[in-house]
This record gives sequence, structure tokens and C-alpha cells, in this order.
Amino acid sequence: MSPAVLQIKDHTGNFIYLNAPPQRIISLVPSQTELLYALGLDERVVGITKFCVHPDEWYRSKTRVGGTKNTDLNRIHSLKPDLIIANKEENIKEQVESLMKDYPVFTTDVKDLHDALSMIKDIGKITHKQDDAGNICDNINKAFSSLTDSFFRKRALYLIWENPYMAAGGDTFISHMMRHAGLVNVLQDCARYPSLTIHEIKALQPDIILLSSEPFPFNEKHINKFKAEICDTDIKLVDGTFFSWYGSRLQYAPAYFSSLLSMTDFYEKYYP
Repeated sequence: MSPAVLQIKDHTGNFIYLNAPPQRIISLVPSQTELLYALGLDERVVGITKFCVHPDEWYRSKTRVGGTKNTDLNRIHSLKPDLIIANKEENIKEQVESLMKDYPVFTTDVKDLHDALSMIKDIGKITHKQDDAGNICDNINKAFSSLTDSFFRKRALYLIWENPYMAAGGDTFISHMMRHAGLVNVLQDCARYPSLTIHEIKALQPDIILLSSEPFPFNEKHINKFKAEICDTDIKLVDGTFFSWYGSRLQYAPAYFSSLLSMTDFYEKYYP
């Protein structure tokens, strides 16, 4: 093996070796795709998933290689990537391991804000965009330092799916973001994404139920449905990307959290 320009261990303990800055990158993770855009890697990203909807210009112009759980291996091979960026939770282990036989695959594992900042710095290092990654991390740290734990202090249930209802447990990145927003997750002692019945939701007695925009697209009709079942609980639709995307979007998450109760028009005031 020729001397590698870069040897780096990913978040699952695997080493990748790069003999030159990657020029043909495929991202299998929506939030990390947006990070690559924020790092100014437009010409170097050749493939994304069908769920990589931000930025819109990439969604409309980049080659899509399937979903996060069902990647199109033939399409990936046709793009001849020199780096693939994956995630332990969002991608299928067997598919990632198959890709590792042919390509450098950097797999991230993000459970909290600290992990997210480490991931951003690592991606910056791999792509030779350390300064840009450092600036993004500085912005995130500054934004989160402005938060206090006195925004809500409400007991909250965060739903991600309907039929069956599924909610974010205490060991998820979503739950970590809820704590930063001042919310107390009523499922703090539960792992992953437990399924719930409407009767179990009532028994939890949340002060507020957050209906996420993703992966299930909750909308106004679901608010009315919950209000009919649980009349004394506050029900809110929330933009799930600010609770679950752990890339450059974190720069704007604290402002979004602050806007939830104040009813500020976040998208006009805060988000560019």
C-alpha cells in the first residue's frame, strides 16, 4: 500500500485510508449531505439519497442512489466514488459492509451534540475543509450557549410515526435535543423508538405532544385527531429536521427551539 495522505478512524472503529482529497463523494445521510453543501463541496459530491432534500438545488441536480435503508448498489458502483459517508443508525449495516469492500466508507455514530461536533470536524478533516468545519462548530457552540433550561420545562412526548404511534426514547439524538430545548422527555427511561397506543400516550400525561414532520409527515388533521382524544394536552407540529439532523443545521436549531412557544415566525426571522 502506498503511503496514505490521511488515515482516520470512523465512529465505529474502522480505519479508512485516503491517498488524496476525495473528489467523488457519495452521502447516504440527509443531514450530512447538507453539511457537505455547507462545506462548499458542490463539485465533489456526486451522489445523495432520495431523502437528501436539503439543499433543494442538490436534490434536483445530484444523482440519487436510493434511500437510506435501500441503497442502489449498482448506481453507487457506476458513480465510482472515492469516499462514501454513512451513519450507523440511518443506514443498513450489511449494505455498508458490502460497500466497504470496494470503497472508503466513513461511518458516523451521533448520539448527542458532542458527537455531532466531532462528526463535523472529522468530515472537515477528511474533505480538507477544516477551517469551514471549525467555523460551523463555532457557530453551533455559540447558538447553543444562548439557550437556558427555562424555555419550557414541560413534560413532552415526541412522535415520529403513526400506525403504530412511535416516539423518541431517551437514548436518541432527538431526546438530547429536547433536553437542550428545555423539554423533559416522558420516555427518558425508554430505549430507541417505542411503539405506543393512544391509551398509553394518555397514561404518560405529557404536557405537550410534538408531532414531527419526519419521517412521518404529521399535519393539521393529526392535531385535531389528538385534541379529540386528549383534550387537555398541548399539541404542536414541529420541523423534525431541527431535532434530528446533526449537521450544519444545528446552527439554527436553538433559534427554532426558542421560537416554539413564542410563536415567532422562525423561517422569516432566523433561517436564511
